Amino acid sequence: MSHQVDYYFAPHSPWTYLGHDRFDRMIRQSGARLRVLPVDLARIFPISGGLPLAKRAPQRQAYRLVELRRFSEQQKLPLTLHPRFFPVAADDAARLITAVDQQDGTEAAMALTGATLRAVWVQERNIADAQILAQLLAECGLPAVRLDESRSAPVETRYQAHTQEAIDSGVFGAPTYRVDGELFWGQDRLDFVQQRLQS
Repeated sequence: MSHQVDYYFAPHSPWTYLGHDRFDRMIRQSGARLRVLPVDLARIFPISGGLPLAKRAPQRQAYRLVELRRFSEQQKLPLTLHPRFFPVAADDAARLITAVDQQDGTEAAMALTGATLRAVWVQERNIADAQILAQLLAECGLPAVRLDESRSAPVETRYQAHTQEAIDSGVFGAPTYRVDGELFWGQDRLDFVQQRLQS
């Protein structure tokens, strides 16, 4: 019997970026059933005690940069600590991933998620810009019409439902992986995710 995995993330999260490719490989190798669930952290943080980056204490902001550098070096992944377009509004990108997941399936949504994360943290592109989102669709070989579809009421409803599901499930940050109902928060918990997938 295959595992059920729910992937809650924000498409502008550096921690999601650092774990995404590794997580994707794990899912493919395990044969688990995956749900791709971009969420709105602006709704989750006030409920769960989290703070937007700009409102965190200076020492927390400073240590975040140390950890990002450490993990990028450990994972041998390029990462710009101060990308040109960050903080950035990520809702449009999240809706686009949601639309692609609905129309093109999980693999396509995962590919677009990876491309979006790299756009922020490696390529320094503005994922709040519709032209950039259109370019990312094209680079992933996905239909341009998905951008228009991502602005529809059904996609917005689904995006908000993902966020509410995350809240109801106890999610408080990104990325969070839920394997058969068990939560694992953060890309530094992927070893535990792998163990769970192998059980």
